[in-house]
Amino acid sequence: MTIRPYESSDLPALYAINQQSVPGVGNEDSAEGLARWIDISTCLVAIDKGDEPLGFITLIAPGTLAYESQNLRWFEAWLEDRNTSLIYVDRIALAETARGQNIGEQLYNAAFAAFSGTDQIGCEVNTAPDNPGSHHFHKRLGFKQVGTRQYDEGRKGVAYYVRSI
Repeated sequence: MTIRPYESSDLPALYAINQQSVPGVGNEDSAEGLARWIDISTCLVAIDKGDEPLGFITLIAPGTLAYESQNLRWFEAWLEDRNTSLIYVDRIALAETARGQNIGEQLYNAAFAAFSGTDQIGCEVNTAPDNPGSHHFHKRLGFKQVGTRQYDEGRKGVAYYVRSI
């Protein structure tokens, strides 16, 4: 398994992986919808020996207004009174067949290396609907919860996590 930057030929596979990972990640209506977020992010892709994508992580800098995310806006507000820099995890997703093989951890390690000049990395994990596996995974990697938010009249909720890089 290797991790490399995104290539446009990855898009069909990444879209399929993304859709397999809903509701843990945002649902996209089309591959082009996912490409819109990839194009404004740093996207790292885990591949197998045949160059087939196994999973990916997208990271977006605060202040990227083209990214219309309430969760990124939350982190921007959280950063206002702190003397720290942060890179935001838009999504991390693995193919169903690649889960349980430490590929998510390896994607995060690649993100830590790519953003070693940044103080922290931040993400959110669903609380409604709850994603207990993701909470456990992020805590195991050293992420600490720094906030929560409910929206869509309580039908959706997230916990915000950060970790020093």
